[in-house]
Amino acid sequence: MFDLLANVMSAPLLVPMDINIDPNTNGLPGINQLRTIVGAVMTIGLILSVLALIVSAIVWGFGANSSNPHLASRGKIGVLVSCGAAVICGASVTLINFFWNVGQQV
Repeated sequence: MFDLLANVMSAPLLVPMDINIDPNTNGLPGINQLRTIVGAVMTIGLILSVLALIVSAIVWGFGANSSNPHLASRGKIGVLVSCGAAVICGASVTLINFFWNVGQQV
């Protein structure tokens, strides 16, 4: 039993080979069109965030002026959510690049 354990412990460790794979921009057809589509979706997301902010501010104002606390609180939440959505849409590329760089250091 101890001989088997000694043989297993003295076996050389297998280390995976060093593999370097970097993303490329010409690997697949349609990458440039996909970038254009993603940019358009980001623009639509920002425009919808502005629209949601305007609607939520109107709801908040109606709720505050009509003494309706439920409507006012829903408007406040809508303002916060629309601002958060705009931050995420605007910072999405930076966030992805940050986590890509963190993943490259692992």
